[in-house]
Amino acid sequence: MATAAEAEAMRRAVALAARGLGHTSPNPVVGCVILDADGRVAGEGWHQRAGGPHAEVHALRDAGERARGGTAVVTLEPCNHTGRTGPCAQALLEAGIARVVYAVADPTDGAAGGAATLAAAGTAVESGLLAEEATAVNEAWLTSVRHGRPFVLWKYAATLDGRSAAADGTSRWITSAASRADVHRLRAEADAVLVGSGTLRADDPHLAARGPEGVRQPLRVVLDSDATIAPGARVLDGTAPTLIAVAEDVAAPRLPGADTVRLPRAADGRGLDIPAVLDELLSRGVRSVLLEGGPTLAGAFLAARAVDKVVGYLAPVLLGAGAPALADAGITTITQALRLTVTEVLRLGPDLRVTAAPEPSAAPAVPNPAVPNPTVSEES
Repeated sequence: MATAAEAEAMRRAVALAARGLGHTSPNPVVGCVILDADGRVAGEGWHQRAGGPHAEVHALRDAGERARGGTAVVTLEPCNHTGRTGPCAQALLEAGIARVVYAVADPTDGAAGGAATLAAAGTAVESGLLAEEATAVNEAWLTSVRHGRPFVLWKYAATLDGRSAAADGTSRWITSAASRADVHRLRAEADAVLVGSGTLRADDPHLAARGPEGVRQPLRVVLDSDATIAPGARVLDGTAPTLIAVAEDVAAPRLPGADTVRLPRAADGRGLDIPAVLDELLSRGVRSVLLEGGPTLAGAFLAARAVDKVVGYLAPVLLGAGAPALADAGITTITQALRLTVTEVLRLGPDLRVTAAPEPSAAPAVPNPAVPNPTVSEES
């Protein structure tokens, strides 16, 4: 059984893993704490960037000789694969670690098996400590590996009566500066930010992340089935990479500052096929998507059961008329309603940020079996 010191170390490891959000994709975020033979913290580390040293390596370097005979507490099963860096299981063995406690098993084909390697060498191994917390911090990567498509977070801003814009179409600004700053954090943590052509025409959004110097920019994705994007759109300014997705039956536009891809239309002819969009993004290494589109696009993703988390910014404002936050999602009766579980409610200035996730009974969108799931883990 895990000790109290190991449980506290795992909480710290989860917090360390969170520091890698927005920097490690297409790899997971991982945190590690080394306890010496007496159960005291000797070193810590986290996976800071793809291709860089693993969390365990950073922690072992920090611990030095105090690691010998100690315990490694890590959020993800130590990898068993040699990629751009060596296997963590072997590094732990060479450092003389006597016990390894990890939270979540590695689900990838190439990197899994580290626990078995350690156990075969005589190292005591325990799994599952604070697995729920460690899964939550790594939810985007785990979702993409397990379901074969990117993790999708739908973000929206609305008034208390559910309006995302006034009757005349104006929407700047429904929410406060604090809420808008938080959205830039979500952008920086995502691999891609996605909108539809309606949002592009109405708001001409920039979609880049603002933040500290060196903030990683997401891929800006516009679903523009009929190729209506104007050459002067702000998403074409070169600040961040941009992908324009159009329908297969239209000519792909030549737009400086952007890649274009042609994808099949949805079965009902409205917009693009959502699974095909997600397949394309996954093939480009996108593990997480921030969906910022308007009500129509949000409805299409929800109808496809391709939303893994919802973050709503609710302002203490009433409009009484105007665009709703969500349009048709294929729900015609209350028994079809997509039930969510609220996981967090936070005050941001005058606003409320509500985070919720579909209940387990709401199955994720089925991936396209013709598109292989790249099993990239921390070793990449």
